[in-house]
Amino acid sequence: MRLNRRQTLAAALAAGAAAGLPAMLRAQAAAPSPSAAPAFLTPFGHASLMLTLGGQKILVDPVGGADRYASAETPAAVLVTHEHGDHFDPEVLAAVVTEGVALIVNPAVAEKLPEALRSRATVMANGDTGEVAGMPIEAVPAYNLTPERTQYHPKGRDNGYVLTTPDHGRIYIAGDTEATPEFRAQKDIAVAFVPMNLPYTMEVDQAVEGVAEMAPKVVIPYHHRGNDPAEFAEKLRATGAATAVAIVDWYPETDDPKGPSS
Repeated sequence: MRLNRRQTLAAALAAGAAAGLPAMLRAQAAAPSPSAAPAFLTPFGHASLMLTLGGQKILVDPVGGADRYASAETPAAVLVTHEHGDHFDPEVLAAVVTEGVALIVNPAVAEKLPEALRSRATVMANGDTGEVAGMPIEAVPAYNLTPERTQYHPKGRDNGYVLTTPDHGRIYIAGDTEATPEFRAQKDIAVAFVPMNLPYTMEVDQAVEGVAEMAPKVVIPYHHRGNDPAEFAEKLRATGAATAVAIVDWYPETDDPKGPSS
């Protein structure tokens, strides 16, 4: 018998409840509508998002023009995963990284920042740990494994980030990566943001395999232009994984991010 998406997510959420998934996340991940984002998430399109964690706003990879973020509250911190145009926009950073806002970048992005921002940025290389907005943060390697894709995200350059939050547990923003050993090895992840688009990151089947091994409580497909997150949800459920899938609308009709979807 083939389950529809509502039945599939309901089964995942029942497993999540047994694993101790917070009730709020269970309810939000259960919503069948692709526009049903968890309350702590504000999606801005493709890979750009804001998280409200412990009362603090964390903005990730803001691109697409400063006007897109004009109605958002001032963030406590901005994280940039890597240098591609759908993740890094110096003009947007200049607008959103105002006085008192922390800026976390990888070394390659630091080299490309205008001086006014470079002098304020905290640089995190793969494996570095620290604190941002009062929360522990880890920089996780993000890279391609497939030989013909390594030109896009070479090993050692780009970051994903794990934030250990007071209200939602460990949140993993994977950045542009395949299901690397470091991706699969993440432990005790409450919510994982996972990319899946070719040729830049991973195909649906690789994402399913990697997420099943990581076993986060909730996974949110993002950076998935050209792929169907519902297909990912169905295939993940077929593995028997207890991870719930929250499907979010990352691509409103007006969304036109700068740069390639890489």
